[in-house]
Amino acid sequence: MKQLPPGPLKGIIAVLGILAQTLILFPFLLVIAFLKLLIPITPFRTLCTTLLDGIARLWIGFNNKLADTLHAIDWQVEGADDLSRSDWYLVTCNHQSWADIPVIQHVLNPRIPLLKFFLKQELIWVPFLGVAWWALDFPFMRRYSKEQIEKKPSLKGKDLETTRAACEKFRYTPVTVFNFMEGTRFTPEKQAAQGTPYRHLLKPRAGGTAFVLGAMGDMLHKLLDVTIVYPDRRHGFWDYLCGRVQRVVIHIRTVEIPSQFLGMDYTSDEAIKREFQEWIARIWSEKDERIEAIMADTVPAAITR
Repeated sequence: MKQLPPGPLKGIIAVLGILAQTLILFPFLLVIAFLKLLIPITPFRTLCTTLLDGIARLWIGFNNKLADTLHAIDWQVEGADDLSRSDWYLVTCNHQSWADIPVIQHVLNPRIPLLKFFLKQELIWVPFLGVAWWALDFPFMRRYSKEQIEKKPSLKGKDLETTRAACEKFRYTPVTVFNFMEGTRFTPEKQAAQGTPYRHLLKPRAGGTAFVLGAMGDMLHKLLDVTIVYPDRRHGFWDYLCGRVQRVVIHIRTVEIPSQFLGMDYTSDEAIKREFQEWIARIWSEKDERIEAIMADTVPAAITR
């Protein structure tokens, strides 16, 4: 296909393509999800989960193929060779743009189990999406505030117990749990407001990751530390669809998670909480240095023309 110049026409074609295949695949997802709900037999539900993950992979794969057809992105990927779709992973990444999610899916979808996010319990009621998230076994969690626990002490630890129960299904099929530790997209304004010690990152929020490891620690043993850099400029999701992203540099580092953090009690054990925060801070400092080195080694495209 002859490459169209970057612009809204590419974005419209991309949106229509994604919408068309969503309308085609969604009924299949609903039928299998209904059967999964109707027949509460573990082997059958495991089979349904495999089929549903396959539908999601097909959807992501089509989006990736569409992007490759419409766009001419220079993908520079390091550290993806030894990944496996039969392993369990916890993935984190620096967050610069809503384009980060399709970029990560483009690189990781063929190599590791389907990416899944921890979601708030209330999101299960979102029309259509809530059903899809439930069908794909996205874990829904309920977090109790300090005020709620003070009023009703019996709630202490209930959120972790509920999430552990929800994650039991992951024992039967490999999974990748994804979490943006920064919690929000990086901007210079947010950087200044936080007083972050990093040049290219916001402060990581260790609590969410600790919650995941507390609930799934006996399943998750490897952290994929993903670093994304857009050398020419940071683009949004619409820019990605319109073909304005020229180059993406992605560095993937596989880190063994220390055993003391697997299944830990982050909220009650102050010593382990401090040790975990120090571990995350080291990872973030190394990531900041990595971004600095990538930026220093990459000449902007506008200069090379």
